[in-house]
Amino acid sequence: MSGRLNHIICYPLSIIYGAVTKLRNWMFDGSIILKSRMYDMPIICVGNLSAGGTGKTPHTELILDLLQDKFQVAMLSRGYKRESKGFVLADSTSDSRSLGDEPFQIYCKFPRVRVAVDEKRVNGIDQLLELFPQLDVVVLDDAFQHRYVHPGLSILLTDYNSLYYNDKLLPLGRLREHPKGAIRANIIIVTKCPIDINPMEKRLVVTGIKPDNHQLLLFSYYKYLPIKPLYPSFVSDAWTYERIQQEHASVMIIAGIVSPKPIEEHISKYTKLVFTTFFEDHHDFKNKDFDHFLRRFNSIFSRNKLILVTEKDAARIISNPNYPEALKAHTYMMPIKVEFLNDETDIFNQKILHYVNQNTRNS
Repeated sequence: MSGRLNHIICYPLSIIYGAVTKLRNWMFDGSIILKSRMYDMPIICVGNLSAGGTGKTPHTELILDLLQDKFQVAMLSRGYKRESKGFVLADSTSDSRSLGDEPFQIYCKFPRVRVAVDEKRVNGIDQLLELFPQLDVVVLDDAFQHRYVHPGLSILLTDYNSLYYNDKLLPLGRLREHPKGAIRANIIIVTKCPIDINPMEKRLVVTGIKPDNHQLLLFSYYKYLPIKPLYPSFVSDAWTYERIQQEHASVMIIAGIVSPKPIEEHISKYTKLVFTTFFEDHHDFKNKDFDHFLRRFNSIFSRNKLILVTEKDAARIISNPNYPEALKAHTYMMPIKVEFLNDETDIFNQKILHYVNQNTRNS
């Protein structure tokens, strides 16, 4: 479909979609018709205006890591693309099919955090409080548009490479609601920034966002941590980024995320022998995909070769018993960590801790 034809078809649909979301927000504003539930405990919402790809999970993990040693914390998500329904509390039998890939990823990384999923966030919070009366704080993942819960602290993310004020409403663009909805955020984080962003570029972003007086605007980027074997028991001599570079290894990247290109650029710093297999976000790997991985990996004529996957893709792969045994010794995941530019980490941490300390029921 040509760009012009796509615009002709999508433009009126985008107007209708915008009108519906505007009406819905008006019905919530001031509790005129629809009601937002408030809780007498800290509720932190992490979300965005666009349809994915802003880095919600790494930023949610950043908050959980900050809070888990000081408070009893729970993380609640809808569990996108999970096969289960209703409220599900993560336990040792859980996998990406019962929780969704991102909640399962968080459950594996944060064993002290109560991880649950529920399409209805109010019901999910109520269930968590019934099960864990001493809970101090609940972090909501991807809930900026879920206005049936009124969070005490709302964090809005926007990708530096696709800023919401330059985007358009679905289906013409990727926005779930009008950019004016950003006014509900207490903190706005511009994610995936270049680590060497210059002051002029930052000022242009600040001018585009126009943060309100009550809003804190921060800039973050991804730091790549050492790669880890996805199946440690199969590995005797583990790969590192340095070893990839020293041995001129061939790397096959498998990624089912919104923006896989930065990963390819990162790996290209260590080797030029990069082979990519990209899928849509949250892709459910099938046996035919695994067969393709095996054939492609075997077709790489190199003694030194490995497979790299994102943490989100790793969550789906290890939940599938059909992943080829022949690939397990060669498959690694790439952990990432959120960092803030210009020493803004302390500002962010203080904002989160102050809010939780001031509002926890158990202080």
